[in-house]
Amino acid sequence: MTTASPPRPALYRVPDAVKVLNLSRTVVYELIRTGRLRTVREGRARLIPASSISDYVALLEREAGGQP
Repeated sequence: MTTASPPRPALYRVPDAVKVLNLSRTVVYELIRTGRLRTVREGRARLIPASSISDYVALLEREAGGQP
């Protein structure tokens, strides 16, 4: 019998995204400011879609592709 893992959140608050990306809060806000990490707003909350985190990681992999 396998145990199912809990579902991954669709939206992350900034402190949660900091933990997922293993980056500092300052770096995450800089990524948001420069448009490298997309966010959405729900009321006053700034949320980061899981797809945006995946896209950012893919971007880093593409950028590192030319590195030996």
